Amino acid sequence: MLKLSNKNASPEAERLYRFIQENYGKKMISAAQECPGKGHHDIEMEFLKRETGKLPAMRGLDFIHDDYDGVTERAKAWAAQGGVVTICWHTGVEGNSYPASQSELPDFEKLLTPGAYEHGLMMSRWERAAKALSKLQEDKIPVLWRPFHEFDGQWFWWGKGGGEVFTELWKYMYKTFALDFGLDNLIWVLGYSGAVKEGWYPGDEFVDIAGSDNYDGTANGLAYEKLLKITDKPLAFHEVGKIPDIDEFYSQGCIWSWFMNWHTRYLMEDNGAENMRKIYHDPRIITLEDLK
Repeated sequence: MLKLSNKNASPEAERLYRFIQENYGKKMISAAQECPGKGHHDIEMEFLKRETGKLPAMRGLDFIHDDYDGVTERAKAWAAQGGVVTICWHTGVEGNSYPASQSELPDFEKLLTPGAYEHGLMMSRWERAAKALSKLQEDKIPVLWRPFHEFDGQWFWWGKGGGEVFTELWKYMYKTFALDFGLDNLIWVLGYSGAVKEGWYPGDEFVDIAGSDNYDGTANGLAYEKLLKITDKPLAFHEVGKIPDIDEFYSQGCIWSWFMNWHTRYLMEDNGAENMRKIYHDPRIITLEDLK
């Protein structure tokens, strides 16, 4: 069984990583991303509970809009129910919104140079995120940490410098969060786009789980095949809109560690109640009730 990349990983992170590996290739963990809109964070969970009678095993959260305190509190509440927490982050270097994550084009050399103005901007955000993650560490909550997602799609600023620059940025964050900030509760999740391009992998020593985002309505089998050639780490379907028939995953041999429905219409409209009922009652799918 694989060990976490961080040699100082917390017992809780090690336990979660072991659980993921024990089920990998057999059962898939259900997950749903919450809506980031204020006052609407629970609409996905309410929809699933109402229509399926169950809740996902994993809740996806986002530090977007600098919502560090809110994400921390909702993550704690979810973990208290026995659930698994994964966090991503739509942010710019200067702005804190989804548009900023796409429109900004920083000077990457300055971004990675201590003392440079751009580096200071980036670090101020990283420090705030690290503070929130440390609160979860204090409560012994492991986090599937998925920063810089869909990097090889190059529509977010962190991918616009190309593969070599991205891998340096990833490794810089890894070392900063793990060594400087002492965040040992993180499981590092590397989220490709559906394309899974070559030349973007930071190395097994900086990654615990790899995967892909895809909204084409398939089991994402092509991405799975490409990822198998890159690493032997567990693989996850980080973002999905409409989920195909569960049998497709098994017939194609792409049994992801988990699949995570993206929020609002991607879950409630693209799938609908009937599809989600079928999925959440399939014995091959792990829900929150199974974790309890």
